[in-house]
Order: sequence, then C-alpha cells, then structure tokens
Amino acid sequence: MRTITATEAARKFSELLDAIESGERVTITRGGSPVTVMEPAPRYTGAGLRAALEKIEPLDDDFESDVLSVRAFVDDEVRNPWDDV
Repeated sequence: MRTITATEAARKFSELLDAIESGERVTITRGGSPVTVMEPAPRYTGAGLRAALEKIEPLDDDFESDVLSVRAFVDDEVRNPWDDV
C-alpha cells in the first residue's frame, strides 16, 4: 500500500483516483500521521442483487388481496386534493 501526504494527494488528485480505481489502496497522511486509507469502492452487480432477493421469503397467497383491499380503502376514504381545483 502506497502512502502519500495530503498535499501530494491534493496536487495529484486525478492521478490518485486513477490509481485507486485500478485497485490500489493509498494511505494519506497529514503531519506524518495517517488520516485515511482510500481504496476502490465496491462494485455491485445484478448477480449480487439476485442473491439478496433469493434470501427473501416468498409472499403469501393473501398478499395480492390484502394490497387490493388497502387500495380500495384508500381510494374510498382519502379525498383527492385536486378535486376542488
């Protein structure tokens, strides 16, 4: 892992981002003390989303009727604010 000063990081910020984007981890120091470690951000894929969704339990058989009954209630009971315009 490379270490650079905050001043160098500011002067060469674009180069720093290029290095990090290519996978390098960089420690930035100020006054000789480490302040932060910069590393590539995680990249999320459709495969990761698919895996997360597979962990969710399937909806029960009553879900659709529950949603429709709530929508009917809202449609009947809640006044449309644009009706008086």
